[in-house]
Amino acid sequence: MTTFNKLLALQFDYQQKSFEENFKTLQRLLKQAPNSSVVLAPELCLGGYKYDSLDLAATFSKEIIPSLKELSNDKIFALTLIEKEGENYYNNLKIFFNKQLIYSRPKARLFPLGDEERYFTAGEDEEINIIEIDGIKIATLICFELRFTELWQKVLGADIILVPAFWGKTRKEHLKTLSHALAIANQAFVLVANSSDSDMASSSGIITPFGDVYRDDSSFIIHKEVDFNEIKKMRRYINIGLA
Repeated sequence: MTTFNKLLALQFDYQQKSFEENFKTLQRLLKQAPNSSVVLAPELCLGGYKYDSLDLAATFSKEIIPSLKELSNDKIFALTLIEKEGENYYNNLKIFFNKQLIYSRPKARLFPLGDEERYFTAGEDEEINIIEIDGIKIATLICFELRFTELWQKVLGADIILVPAFWGKTRKEHLKTLSHALAIANQAFVLVANSSDSDMASSSGIITPFGDVYRDDSSFIIHKEVDFNEIKKMRRYINIGLA
């Protein structure tokens, strides 16, 4: 059984701050994370959706990849970064583990109310899948993707579903309800990390396969040590074909 049984959701404000300042915050929080932990940062936590600075964001993302690898020593760590390929910009999710970049995919469902479709190129639903790290089956749904229940089927069978988000305060209950339902429907742990900027919903936390919720809008780090046997127990208790 995996030793990576500590789940951490990071939560901080970053829209009005520089890439460098936000990266320092991220580094500080990651250094506080214990070994053998799974850590998730909010969506685009290095600056948010700064559409007037996409080239700067993409350049900064490229420059810090080596540092992000180093920060993942004895940790599983995920975040999303703005990256440029050719003439196209992507909101790419990255997973680092033991000083290696082991997974990357672009956000497939772009948020129309935030003008993402004007500035970013979408990935494909087929790129949303389950990967295994140190015996843990991990899947991801990036912010707006959480709203599409057909995508829940694509991550069915995962032990942990990571949801990095930049989710607005006016739709706070949507984030809480959807992430809660996802954990129950997929009988998995759901780890949500959202921005805590004044217009954002916060609501970062951990939801168990049974539906127990651990959130704290006032904390930079929401932490819970979990027992992955809860997944097996839940899937045997109410068998929906995952046991």
